[in-house]
Amino acid sequence: MSEAPSLRAGLSGEAELLRRDAASRRALAPAPVRAGRIRDLARPDPARVPERSARIAMISNPRSHRNGTGAVSAPGQEILYRAPGTKAELEAAIADFAARRVDVIIIHGGDGTVRDVLSAARRVYSSALPKFAILPAGKTNAVAIDLGMSADVTLDRLIDAIRRDEIRERTPLEIWREGESSPAQTGFLFGAGAFVRATSLAQHTHRFGAFEGLAVGLSLVASIGQTLFGSKDRGWRAGDAMTIGGDVEMAGRFYILLCSTLDRFPLGLKPFGRLGQGMKLLAVDAPPRQMLRRVPMLLAGRQNEAMERKGYRHRAAETLEIGIESDFILDGETYPGGALTLRRGAPLRFVVA
Repeated sequence: MSEAPSLRAGLSGEAELLRRDAASRRALAPAPVRAGRIRDLARPDPARVPERSARIAMISNPRSHRNGTGAVSAPGQEILYRAPGTKAELEAAIADFAARRVDVIIIHGGDGTVRDVLSAARRVYSSALPKFAILPAGKTNAVAIDLGMSADVTLDRLIDAIRRDEIRERTPLEIWREGESSPAQTGFLFGAGAFVRATSLAQHTHRFGAFEGLAVGLSLVASIGQTLFGSKDRGWRAGDAMTIGGDVEMAGRFYILLCSTLDRFPLGLKPFGRLGQGMKLLAVDAPPRQMLRRVPMLLAGRQNEAMERKGYRHRAAETLEIGIESDFILDGETYPGGALTLRRGAPLRFVVA
């Protein structure tokens, strides 16, 4: 991890250092939130709160797309609030939550913030992790979509769900690098090959005000165009050299490689077909064959022998050993390739509202 790397918001694909302004520095103090976008919070009303109310903390990414667009509040509940500007500050905040025996960490941001918080918690906690809750505020919020959460969920509704203990479990991916004793990252959607280039295209759509499903749709159309009119010997169609081992054995040049534990995706896309729950893999040979015909079928969830013969391969796995020299994407952020192990992690508990 480079010096003072930042939390990222949503599918950014680019490192962006958060400015440590006065508001962020105040947020690092141990006091609950007092005013501003996320207000605290009178002390709990005994008529509304059980005898032992949950200890709740919040990590907020001030650079997430929809953060700072209006005030929200949670009457009757104190929240320990942090807005860390770097990965080091994030880990310090999570360590403080662990010392205070926080029951639920609310993640205020998009997919990138969710990835960073889960990765930090996995490194910091030596015992069972707390519950998590997502207050969606990013350019993309695929994890919240998979959990079935509305984009307009409020903090008040999340607090009520915490009190009712409305929980759903989701299993993340853990990415381990060769020689390391703990996972380097924890997330939900791994992608390589054309997915890296498509994520870069999505960044351009964000600049023009396209987010969530619209950004996914526009980048998908642009990716298909780039592929169809490119040379099979270079660029998109040429793919990237990879070796895949573990529960799946493949090697060669792949147009795209995707791996995820999510079941639902933006726009109702179904790239993993009928594989169901667990860790799922999609590998498309390079150059992709019959793309105009096969890609719509692929995204609609079709999975059959004809597609397999054309190089559109679906697999289920618990562990994958991936060797790749080019970059990969995890939940919107770009990381350097290498010798990687992808594992299905232990289930995490998410509060849903």
